[in-house]
Amino acid sequence: MKIFEKLEQRRAWHEDERIVLDQIRHLADNVIAPHAEHYDRTGEFPWENIKALNELGMNAIFIPEAYGGSPMRYRLYLACVEAISAACASTGIIYATTFHGMKPLIDLGTEAQKSRLLPRIAQGGLGALAITEPHAGSDATGMRTSFREDGDQILINGGKIFITNGDVADLLLVFGKWHGIEDPRAAISVLVMARDTPGFSVARLEDKMGHRASSTAAINFDNCRVPRANLLGAPGEGLAILLSSLNKSRPSIAAHALGIAKAAFADMVAYMNERRQSGRRIVDFQANQFLLADLATDIAMAETWLDHVAEMLEAGETDFGIEASMAKMRASDLAMRVATEAVQMFGGYGYCRDHRVERLMRDAKITQIWEGTNQVHRQLIGRSFAARERSR
Repeated sequence: MKIFEKLEQRRAWHEDERIVLDQIRHLADNVIAPHAEHYDRTGEFPWENIKALNELGMNAIFIPEAYGGSPMRYRLYLACVEAISAACASTGIIYATTFHGMKPLIDLGTEAQKSRLLPRIAQGGLGALAITEPHAGSDATGMRTSFREDGDQILINGGKIFITNGDVADLLLVFGKWHGIEDPRAAISVLVMARDTPGFSVARLEDKMGHRASSTAAINFDNCRVPRANLLGAPGEGLAILLSSLNKSRPSIAAHALGIAKAAFADMVAYMNERRQSGRRIVDFQANQFLLADLATDIAMAETWLDHVAEMLEAGETDFGIEASMAKMRASDLAMRVATEAVQMFGGYGYCRDHRVERLMRDAKITQIWEGTNQVHRQLIGRSFAARERSR
């Protein structure tokens, strides 16, 4: 594991960052991890874990100081997501989703919007990102949720599916189409809505393969009235906001997936050093050493690339969509591969819930699907190399 320790040293955390990271890793190891199996088995929402994160003020690290936060580097946020997700993937995605939903408000909201809405998130409120619909998955232009202007209010009608935190979020970032704009791309708009808005309801909670303690909701909007003051940008600017927000949430998913991958790798290495077959430790078989070499190298490469993407964002670069797709695609594919290999290495034990590699394999799968399927990311990355046709 020394190679991963060297990567950690290379980051040269500031003293205040080191304190936060030590605190979150201690919490992950001693509070979150011991209860992960219980939450996975029962499907209960991990409120005690969220309470513990809030006691550390973890939302504050991505909220500006003017609105009650204590902001730190994006790379520190990613390291925190990774540590939490290694302990409990459900808790990790609940935390990360608040960032995903509220980052557009932080970056693009007006002073009045941020002053009014962000303090509740800084104090521990949960956020959600409401995009997906039955007819609009990777292609957001197919969404049918409508926004209709009514004086100083906006009426929302429609529904969303597969919304992480959809039933528990204090604030939801909702995407819909502005009534009166016919172009499906130009009509997409976005606003912030409070969960207690009349007309908002939860249709159902999904019973999932993995991330069982993280709630995934189908939600409905029935003439929900939201102040027009909650609209981000102007009507029709939602698609640009959506693409910008995904570029910052996809590295977060990469960190989440790497947490799962590193947890599975650690469990596999420990087991291989203990388990004996034909009088030898299974780590001493050459084929197994080759497997560890490949997985460790891929984890190190994915981690290093994620650092690169974080540095781009921190430097103020805005054109990093392809790099973000690469980070998400590679880390999520790797999480599934490492978790699958860990189950295989454990043999029959790996298929039983007595060992967490079984849970990690189930948790890993969704990382290849959400925030854009990996097929979509491969298309985006591949298409970026296609030369533009000359106008004829």
